[in-house]
Amino acid sequence: MDRDIASLFKHLDTSALLDLALILAAATALIVLLQKTLPWLANRLRGRRRHWLLAMVPLLRLIIIVGAFLLALPKVIEPSFQNMVAVLGSLGLALGFALKDYASSLVAGIVAVGEAPYRNGDWVEIDGVYGEVTHVGVRALQLVTPDDNLVTIPHQKLWDEAISNANNGQPQLQCVADFHLHPEHDGARVRAALYDVALTSPYLAFEQPIAVVAQEQPWGTRYRLRAYPIDARQQFRFTTDLTLRGKAELLRLGAAFAAASPAPDPSPPPS
Repeated sequence: MDRDIASLFKHLDTSALLDLALILAAATALIVLLQKTLPWLANRLRGRRRHWLLAMVPLLRLIIIVGAFLLALPKVIEPSFQNMVAVLGSLGLALGFALKDYASSLVAGIVAVGEAPYRNGDWVEIDGVYGEVTHVGVRALQLVTPDDNLVTIPHQKLWDEAISNANNGQPQLQCVADFHLHPEHDGARVRAALYDVALTSPYLAFEQPIAVVAQEQPWGTRYRLRAYPIDARQQFRFTTDLTLRGKAELLRLGAAFAAASPAPDPSPPPS
């Protein structure tokens, strides 16, 4: 077995070692030059050309590394058919193990196309990230968050993460505005006032239902005003409109908002 492994490699004489050192030095110099020159040029450009040039840095660096590896390989390994099959087979096995998560994402992408847990235009929350799906690729999906950040999430999350879809392919998306009031108030007047706040919003989809849900808590009463905007992309403006006008209307009614009780003193009482 040891002889079979040893037969794969050449005897490295001074000439071979010198060639390997030159390949390594040339590759290192090219990478350093690349990583200094392209950003320097990109910083003197504007718009798409700057981003395109910066995006070329990792691709060109990878090309240099692969090229150096292919040049060095015949210097180390006897270039026979059997040796190349053994090396490439081992390399393929190592890559397969390293890329198992990538393969899992590819399979999950096929499942996602069939089951459609998310589509372009859906507002979803995956692994704590909420946003609008803008692209469903083979390996991953991309969504844009309310802060206008583009987030790429692999389909592999489909196996072990809960996926919350707010509109599920529909233009309707429910918005919720929360209000926390002191328990001493007229609940019927509060409910009617919040209903009217939603009914008079310029963003309201009138064909969709409006609901005011009350829940008693130890610190007061929690009201949830649920309604639908005309377009799902208006959800944040709609929620802000409901919250601000709802607060103003509750203050006009004289309702007091709940205040959180102070946290208990963790220190033990004196004996």
